[in-house]
Amino acid sequence: MPPNLDQLAEAQAGAVSRSQALTSGLSGSAIAHRCSSGRWQPLYPGVYASYSGPLVPQTRAWAALLHAGAGSVLSHRSAAFEQRLLDIAPDLAEVTVRATHRVTPQPGIVLHRTRHLEARRHPARRPPQTRVEDTVLDLVEAAQDEDEVIGWLTRGVQRRLTTPDRLSAAAVARGRLRHRRLVGAVLAEVVDGIASPLELRYARDVERRHGLPRGRRGLADRQRGRRVYRDVAYEEFTTYVELDGVLYHRDQQLRDDERDNELVVRGAASLRYGWAQVNGRPCLVAGQVGAVLQCRGWTGRILRCGPRCSAA
Repeated sequence: MPPNLDQLAEAQAGAVSRSQALTSGLSGSAIAHRCSSGRWQPLYPGVYASYSGPLVPQTRAWAALLHAGAGSVLSHRSAAFEQRLLDIAPDLAEVTVRATHRVTPQPGIVLHRTRHLEARRHPARRPPQTRVEDTVLDLVEAAQDEDEVIGWLTRGVQRRLTTPDRLSAAAVARGRLRHRRLVGAVLAEVVDGIASPLELRYARDVERRHGLPRGRRGLADRQRGRRVYRDVAYEEFTTYVELDGVLYHRDQQLRDDERDNELVVRGAASLRYGWAQVNGRPCLVAGQVGAVLQCRGWTGRILRCGPRCSAA
């Protein structure tokens, strides 16, 4: 390839457009020869991968942008992967264009349109993509249920990619926002250290609805020379609650068993609950936690959240 096209392809993860190749000095027949010989791979009309072999996610993302045209940005799950909100590259490339921009639909590309593209474009990141806060809110708007909304909001903050204040400001800037009330409620909780959908449910359905004291979130502790973090700590009553998410592995369980045993050795109480208990039987969890706290000096009263509540 001509030197300038080679540099451009490198900057675009190997993706090049026909117009870029022609501008760099390649002829139409030279482009056709590269494709027929297998040196280049056609991806979309007039868009190629300038190498043979398996495609990497970054090439597919750049190719989708080149097909969508000038001004387009990666958004939703494609932007989330670039920004480390997602750990696995999505199967489809999601691209946002201006509301009036015409793009021919292609397999493998999901197109979104907005009248606010410039305001949501990240000023510096390459490939072009939405700002982190707008990526999170785009995913929130596409979420199918409450837990998915909570998951995106907490993940962005937990991974230190954004802050509750910046997310709140981005939400206010949107005239329309699906799940707006839930977004505001979740961000208020995140400020207090809530880091996952399970932790939010525990704070809301176990603690608050049953009158339990507010535990401290993410407390750093030293154990055998290493730092560990407690999900919920009632320090005054030397009681700790650990919460296990939906994805919970055997090796993690072994480490957590050691951590729990260490607390017992130190004279503390340690309780552990998973998604099924917190989500499905919050009254039972509240009753058990409250009983332990009362045994350790809490003078409060466990409240019933309703006529069928079994906590008190």
